Amino acid sequence: MFVVATAGHVDHGKSTLVRALTGMEPDRWAEERRRGMTIDLGFAWTTLPSGGTVAFVDVPGHERFVPNMLAGVGPVPAALIVVAADEGWMPQSAEHLAALDALGVAYGLLAVTRADLADPGPATARARAEIAATSLGAVPAVAVSGLTGAGLPELRAALDRLAVDLPVPVLDDPVRLWVDRSFTVRGSGTVVTGTLGAGRLRVGDELELAGADEPVRVRGLHSLGEARPEAAAVARVAVNLRGTPRDRLGRGDALLTPGRFHHTDLVDVRLAGDPAADLPATLTLHVGSAAVPVRVRPLGPDTVRLRLARPLPLLVGDRALLRDPGRHHVSGGVRVLDVAPPPLARRGAAAARAQVLAELDGRPDLAGELRRRRLVRAGALVRMGVPVPTAPGQGRPAFAKPVAGDWLADPAYWRMLAGRLTEEVARHAREHPLEPGMPVDALRQRLALPDRVLVEALVRPPLRIHSGRVGAASTAALPEPVARAVQRVRAEYGDRPFRAPEADRLVDLGLGPREIGAAVRAGALLRLADNVVLLPDVLDDAVRVLAGLPQPFTLSAARQALDTTRRVAVPLLELLDRRGATRRLPDDARIVVT
Repeated sequence: MFVVATAGHVDHGKSTLVRALTGMEPDRWAEERRRGMTIDLGFAWTTLPSGGTVAFVDVPGHERFVPNMLAGVGPVPAALIVVAADEGWMPQSAEHLAALDALGVAYGLLAVTRADLADPGPATARARAEIAATSLGAVPAVAVSGLTGAGLPELRAALDRLAVDLPVPVLDDPVRLWVDRSFTVRGSGTVVTGTLGAGRLRVGDELELAGADEPVRVRGLHSLGEARPEAAAVARVAVNLRGTPRDRLGRGDALLTPGRFHHTDLVDVRLAGDPAADLPATLTLHVGSAAVPVRVRPLGPDTVRLRLARPLPLLVGDRALLRDPGRHHVSGGVRVLDVAPPPLARRGAAAARAQVLAELDGRPDLAGELRRRRLVRAGALVRMGVPVPTAPGQGRPAFAKPVAGDWLADPAYWRMLAGRLTEEVARHAREHPLEPGMPVDALRQRLALPDRVLVEALVRPPLRIHSGRVGAASTAALPEPVARAVQRVRAEYGDRPFRAPEADRLVDLGLGPREIGAAVRAGALLRLADNVVLLPDVLDDAVRVLAGLPQPFTLSAARQALDTTRRVAVPLLELLDRRGATRRLPDDARIVVT
């Protein structure tokens, strides 16, 4: 299936042509049929000579109903432009074409209707000239009569050729179904319809409703009037939602693949149309089937910032249009450059931002996003529409590998942070010589990092993290007097590793409570109890000595084997018990746990 939207001036025969092609009535309302004028969107479909199917979104042509027309055209990849031979090019022909151009529609046909009432030549020539100057370029033209049927076979053949030219839809893309109708079916509940432009839907799928917190589930699917277990793009679909009230959603809402879209009320865009400086302060943004008032802030000659009245699920590269409803004027098409732009709080920020935007083309660029954002979660980029490779090897450049968790970093910025972290730790050591290192949270704040895991990922030898602080991994990080005192302990007790200096000897060595605390935190000493310290590498030796005793062994036997005092032996054995190296038995004897 492929989907085509009609376009053209009121009363030029769009609905008549769809009716003649499909045998279906596109006008859904009794008032439309009574007045002979399309007011809202209509839908019909038919099988082409090739066996393929074309579905039509029939739009109203009157200027009062342009918002309805834009809701139908927005998600559709191709257009059937209708011009009457007896009236030729008219104001709404021009506005509809301007809308198609603004949205970047690149595929279409020209149908010159009422060819039985007037020579179609002049109308065809004028219309093709107007269309050629837009994104559609040169389009095939067919003269037809919905009344007599003349030209309909040629139009069907042209539609078949158009289908071949359309790009292949990406079925692995996330779903973003813009809702153009919502209604209730007795016994089934809420049903919404829309044009599925990418991805696929299945019965049972869980989706997000844009702007709502709760998920919604697909109870049933219809396409071309038939129930289906699955629908793949491009297709007109009707989705029956389980347990979702009718008043929860309507035209302009969207059903989304969970976790794949960024909901934003602030975007930076490039404008094609009126100069940015000439835009009024408020306009209406049309994207998909949504129409949202926006406040406009010009940044550069062709770039503006839009503040949306409500958040929308937008992606980098999305096409939309700005319209002035008061003047019935399409101000221009926009291409979304950034869906999470930085604030413009400081003087000169807008001019600087304009320079950045001047280099963007609306095509998602991972390396560029990292360069501009410096640090960002991979999931956040995906929700902005920036693909992040996950497969290792050639499909995944080095800068796409997370530095911590799912955080990605610009390589140059990450190297700068590593250098700054080393400088901050050294500065802290100079200012606080008796502290074992700089607290991780203090480093996070000093480096303006959003997550402490980033600090931990930046730590490299000879630095280490110990007890929530970052410092050197050896006594070299200790103040010189403390490091010298530790060396004297090692010199005096190296051959008697299970003997501990007495309290007065510690004082003589210059090891008071603060100095001992600093040495213990740096891993230079092992504290067993108050004023009972050993060198840090004695535990394995103690276990080896104790394992050589007859098992189980007593405290006295352990003290004698270790050549130490009860003052040391008791807390040493208790520490080995806690670490699981020894086990204390009910009679207070112990065994070495092998």
